[in-house]
Amino acid sequence: MRSNVYILSFMAGITIVLGFLLSFAATSLQGLQTFNIEIDKKKNILSSLNIPQDKALQLTPEEIEQLFEDKITEIKVDADGIKTDGDGNYIYISTIDGKASGYSIPISGKGLWSTIYGYIALEADGETVKGIKFYQHGETPGLGGEIEKEWFTSNFVGKKIYNENGDMISIEIVKGHVNPKNVNANHQVDGISGSTLTGRGMNKFLKEDLNRYKPFLDRIRFGEVVI
Repeated sequence: MRSNVYILSFMAGITIVLGFLLSFAATSLQGLQTFNIEIDKKKNILSSLNIPQDKALQLTPEEIEQLFEDKITEIKVDADGIKTDGDGNYIYISTIDGKASGYSIPISGKGLWSTIYGYIALEADGETVKGIKFYQHGETPGLGGEIEKEWFTSNFVGKKIYNENGDMISIEIVKGHVNPKNVNANHQVDGISGSTLTGRGMNKFLKEDLNRYKPFLDRIRFGEVVI
């Protein structure tokens, strides 16, 4: 019979070898994982800006990376909305012939069950919604989880985040359907049935995140060029 020492030594050897192999695999795949995370980020930013316009177009990671490089300028702005190389909030600017055609802003906050992550994009005027993309959440499938579907996100396109007085009022997800006769109809979108609390959470973080960029958006609205 083999001794307990032999058995323990054998198990220890197997553990060390497996640990080494797992560590090697994790290290080897780290670069690929980082690349995939970066590609996914760029794809979501492009999607919020409606790039490419053909939603059915399937792009390779290399094509996404090239499209992002060709179309998007990444900058940071400080609390006063001024471009900075130091600490600040990221903004992703799409350009056509060297002129800004849209601004994509990171958004995130609590829904009902999870933290929701996304990007909201504005037109060159700094106040009209160009698109919105939610790419990570843990909301209930078929209910709050519908926030990622195009039938919901398309409702935001063309809505205004400022009212006629120039006040930042964001976009409100209402319970039920928007009343077109309501004075705020141009700042509201239809809610998702059975997802009142998800909508309420989104209303909160949308307004908070947009207000964080208000100094920058005000500069855009008053004609200051930022690239």
